[in-house]
Amino acid sequence: MHIEKRAYARAGLLGNPSDGYFGKIIAVSVKNFWAAVTLEPAEHIRIEPLPQDVPAYGNLRELAETIKLYGYYGGVRLIQALMKRFYDYAQEAGLRLRDENFSIRYASNIPRQIGLGGSSAIVTATLRALMEFYEVEVPKEMQPTLILEAERNELGINAGFMDRVTQVYEGCVYMDLNKEFVQARGRGIYEKLDASLLPPLYLAYKRGLGKVSGSVLNEIRVAYDRGDKTARETLNALAALAERGKRVLTERNYAELHRMMDENFELRSRIQTISTGNAELIRAARKAGAAAKFAGSGGSIIGMYADDAMYEELERRLKELGAEVIRPVVE
Repeated sequence: MHIEKRAYARAGLLGNPSDGYFGKIIAVSVKNFWAAVTLEPAEHIRIEPLPQDVPAYGNLRELAETIKLYGYYGGVRLIQALMKRFYDYAQEAGLRLRDENFSIRYASNIPRQIGLGGSSAIVTATLRALMEFYEVEVPKEMQPTLILEAERNELGINAGFMDRVTQVYEGCVYMDLNKEFVQARGRGIYEKLDASLLPPLYLAYKRGLGKVSGSVLNEIRVAYDRGDKTARETLNALAALAERGKRVLTERNYAELHRMMDENFELRSRIQTISTGNAELIRAARKAGAAAKFAGSGGSIIGMYADDAMYEELERRLKELGAEVIRPVVE
């Protein structure tokens, strides 16, 4: 038996980061990048680490640079956390897992720490591999919750639903995380949207610009938890953008969608400190005439453009800043 499962990068189109605060989101898969998990029968359960997971360094500087690039949470810890939560879920649901062991390893080409959901992609791919190995099917609507619990409850990562819902459902997804519904059922309301309705999109990212997403989002979490009025009103306004965005997409009102994507960034800027490097990416894209907002927590931006001439101008301006530019594959 040889099992290999993938999960893809993702980008928020509207509403993020309200997903961690009972908001609403529209997000898309970025199938240009993925994490893959391979599972094979073995005598013992063994998680095979990648070089960045092994705590051995040439010197203190190498340690610091490795942590800056990969964070404290390597892939091994993510896989361990999901395996623990998967086992607990099976116990809670009265599911019997056959007594067989396996080795598991992962690989990922998702650029790290730039807000494209790289960590959650590893966890999502792991869940898919475990479900096939044990012949257990977690209901699709509950899979994002299981993945989020592995990261948030087991590892203490400050995270929301957006990454996990998008990576489970794929394509273009709308999620309504109504507080009463989530607290009653442990999940949100998820709806696949027709990806053919999307305008031409670009994604730009600059390696080294981002930080571990949980630490970036802590600024918002602290303000929200202390009841800060600006933070709460802004998060509600972000959620309202996603709610309106469903109608705007259906109507193919791309001029309004452009305006709303720009507004998403302006709203976020009220409650999150934006680094100089990230602000430069946004300004450069807008000077080319494109919409621009964060794809996630920082380090990457997403937006819409009008035509090939605008895309070429985007590439020119963003590459001058050391950024890479792609057209995201959603479906």
